[in-house]
Parts: sequence; C-alpha cells; structure tokens
Amino acid sequence: MAKTKTAFFCQNCGTQYAKWVGQCTSCKQWNTIVEEVVQKEEKRNWKTDTSTAKRASKPLRVSEITHEKELRMDTLDQEFNRVLGGGLVPGSLTLLGGEPGIGKSTLLLQIALKLPYKTLYVSGEESQRQIKMRADRIQPNSENCFVLTETKTQSIFQQISALEPDLVVIDSIQTLHTDYIESAAGSISQIRECAAELIKFAKESNTPVILVGHITKDGTIAGPKILEHMVDTVLQFEGDRNYVYRILRSLKNRFGSTAELGIYEMQGSGLREVNNPSEVLISKNDENLSGTAIAATVEGMRPLLIEIQALVSTAVYGTPQRSATGFNAKRLNMLLAVLEKRAGFKLGAKDVFLNITGGISVDDPAIDLAVMAAILSSNADIPIEKGVCFAAEVGLAGEIRPVQRVDQRILEAEKLGFTKILVSKNNKMGLKKTSIQVELVSKIEDVVEALFG
Repeated sequence: MAKTKTAFFCQNCGTQYAKWVGQCTSCKQWNTIVEEVVQKEEKRNWKTDTSTAKRASKPLRVSEITHEKELRMDTLDQEFNRVLGGGLVPGSLTLLGGEPGIGKSTLLLQIALKLPYKTLYVSGEESQRQIKMRADRIQPNSENCFVLTETKTQSIFQQISALEPDLVVIDSIQTLHTDYIESAAGSISQIRECAAELIKFAKESNTPVILVGHITKDGTIAGPKILEHMVDTVLQFEGDRNYVYRILRSLKNRFGSTAELGIYEMQGSGLREVNNPSEVLISKNDENLSGTAIAATVEGMRPLLIEIQALVSTAVYGTPQRSATGFNAKRLNMLLAVLEKRAGFKLGAKDVFLNITGGISVDDPAIDLAVMAAILSSNADIPIEKGVCFAAEVGLAGEIRPVQRVDQRILEAEKLGFTKILVSKNNKMGLKKTSIQVELVSKIEDVVEALFG
C-alpha cells in the first residue's frame, strides 16, 4: 500500500491545492478549501479478478476506422428517448441533476419499472420500503426491477456481478463511497473516484449507467466540475413546484443533440409524458383579454406554441419596474427601447411585467414579435384578435427579421386551429397551400397597423 497523504480541494469547483488557501483561484469563492485524506492504492478492476487484460490499442487512420450505427436501448418513454437522442447507448454514463423533490427519483424508478430489461436500482438515500411505496403508486407489478440499498461501491459491484443487470441506476452519486479513498461520502475525491469506477464498469461490461446528482444553490451539479466532463450525457430536470409541469433538458450529449426538450406532467401516479405540449401551455380562455399573445417557438426538433402575458401600467414609484418571468430581462429592455424609439410608444415612465405561462423559460428570439404584441395590447388595453399568433425576431432598427424553420411553426399553428400567423416577409417558405393565413410584415409599424389599425 502506498503512503497516505493529504490534499486540499475546493468544494465548489474541485481544484486541488498543495496547501490551504483562503480563496480559490479558479472559481474565486472564499473558504471553500478543505483538507481530505487521500489513500493511494493499486487500482483494481470493478471485478474481483484482474486476469483479463485488455489488448493495447494502436493508432488507426480515420479512413480505416469502421463506423456502425450504435444500437440504443429503448426506455419506453418517448420524452426521455427524445432528449437522449433515441435511447440509452450501451456502455454510456448519464448524469441526471435537478432541484430536491422535483421528481428525479420518480422519473428513473418509473423508467426502471416499465423496462423489459433486467434493471438494478441502487439507492443510497431511501430504504427499500420507501421505494416500494413509490413503486406501488407508479406501477405495482414489475418482475425486472431489482432494488438495492447500498452506498459502498465494492458491495454494489458484488451484487452487479451476481445479478448481471442490463441497466444500473444509482441514486445518488453523492451518497456513494469507496474503500480506496479515506474521506467522507460526497467529498470531491469520493465523487471523482466513485464516478471513475462506474465509468470503468460501464465501458468494460457495455452496461448503461444512470446517475442522479445533487445540485448546489447556484443550480450547478454538486461536486467537482470534472464529473460532468467524465460522463457521456448530462440531463437537467427542472420545473416550478407550484406548477405540475416538469421539463427535461440535455446540457451535454455525446450521442445526440442538446437542443431537445422533454415535458412531463406530475400526477399522483407518477410523471405523465406530454406529447402535445402546445395544448397545455396555452390557456383555454373564451374571452379575449388584453396583454396576451401566442408565439410559435421551436425547442430542438419540436415546435411549440406558448402564451405570453404582459401588463403595462403607470409607474407608481419614481423608477419604472421591468420584470420578466421565463424571458431574458435584458432582451425585454431592448424590445421596449425599440418600441419607444422606432414606433413612438412612450413606455419609459410605465411599469412592464412579462410572463410566459406554464412555468417554462424560452430563449428563442422568434418570440420577440409576440412579446411586443402583448406589450402593445396591454398598453392600449385592446385584446389581440383570437386565432392570431406570431413567429419573428425584431431587430434594433425595428425591422422584422426571419427565423429558422418557419414552415414547422406555421404547420403547428395550423394544427392547433389558428387562423392567422405573422412572420417576416424575408422568410423563405416552402409551403404552397395552407388553411392558415400567413401575413408577411417587414417592420414594427406594419405589425401595429395589422393588429390595431
């Protein structure tokens, strides 16, 4: 056994130091450096025997490397498959992060119970009885899901060798510890070492592994930043506890796009997949209300229609307030400046509040025109005609700029029964015949004339 030594790690970013310092030079945080006892041992295989030595790889020309489409494991969850890029890749490591109580364990247990493959669900946070209570609520009868409550990686690998599962779920990586490191579970060195052991197991056995990760108060994955670099896929499960909808995003994906989005609805029996989110993100109001506009946006390959609400009122206090929920506040200030400078609307002395309904956040510039329309509607207290939606970006000169994949946005609006959509006249459209009226506009004055003229 090698000599035991200590090292100093930043609990925020994982940077290692030879001695204690007050401020981390990497992330600039104060009092985050802690001393950890690191015990160096021989690296062992995840199996007990190390007799199978892998053949050393040699360099190949790019033209000599054969490329085959990777086989994916269907999770029987369309939203989860979409975000992953088509399913779980054998031998991959997926990290799922999110706020406490948002539904991470429920989502993974639900997938484990539905799968026809042999699945091992390892929990270091809950007892088997607690997991059984949740499983009875989601899907009582499952013959392929095995539950293990253990935090020591060596014991987990012993059970894996005996069971030989097709999928392993670890809840969570912060609760695991290994005998090779003498420090508390959840520390920088423990998380890094446990993740390395799981990666070695996944690659050598070709078994996909899903890890649950805690997040910090800043919303980032807790532990060293290297954890996110080590895994193949990083997913973020987010939502507001006051809303029933949950959003699954991909922050990193070595096997697919990071632009995809999955939407779930939290119910008493688990998470329900929302296949048509446009219908749930638009409120069913029979009355026309001022300050409401519908925008056609695209998340990944999926077109969505979202409802934008604006409230413009006279500023009671000296400085007018600007507040945006689900939308970039700086972009809101820019659009207000364009309205004042280019269209002549005096909004400098008025409070402006903006909200995207459903508790989601959107950064697509194609919703600019809908934001402006909602603000103008609230300012004039004139409702926008029912059945009208918007899909265009607004420039600083007040021009209406084209957006990508406008055909998909038009077809989605047509499918949901909208009668008119306002887009930029510079858009190149491939649609020939549509039942929805496509109105082409070039500047903000044209939009004002079309809506309130």
